[in-house]
Amino acid sequence: MYKQIRETWRKVYKEDQFILKAKAEKWRKGKTIIRTKRPTRLDRARSLGYKAKQGYIIVRIKLSRRGKRVERPRSGRRPKHAGVVKIKPNVNYKKTAINRVKEKYPNMEVLNAYYVYKDGKNIWYEVILKEKN
Repeated sequence: MYKQIRETWRKVYKEDQFILKAKAEKWRKGKTIIRTKRPTRLDRARSLGYKAKQGYIIVRIKLSRRGKRVERPRSGRRPKHAGVVKIKPNVNYKKTAINRVKEKYPNMEVLNAYYVYKDGKNIWYEVILKEKN
C-alpha cells in the first residue's frame, strides 16, 4: 500500500504540480512552524518512524530559500536582527529545519524530517516528533 502512495506522490510531484502549488499558496501565507494533523507524505513519514498514535506529532516548517551568503544591510542593527545569521553555509536546510523545530518544541524528541515542497522563495519540511519519556 505504501508503495502505491509513494508512486502517487511522485506522479503528483512530476505531473500534477498545480495541486501542490495550490497547497503551497496556503502554506506561504500561514505561519512558519505549524503542527499538522497528519503527514503530507504518509509513506515517507512511516519509513522514518512515524506512528499514528498518541505521543507522535508532525510539524511543517517553512524555510527561506535565499542564498546562504547574504549581504549585510547598510544601516546599523544587531546581527540577530540583520537576517544574516540563521542559515550557515555548512548547515543544510533539513538540519536547519530540525534545529528550529527543536527550539520550538523542547519537550519533544526529533525522530527525523523529510522534504515536502519548494518554490522560488521557500522550502518546506515536515519534522516527526515524539514525546520524551
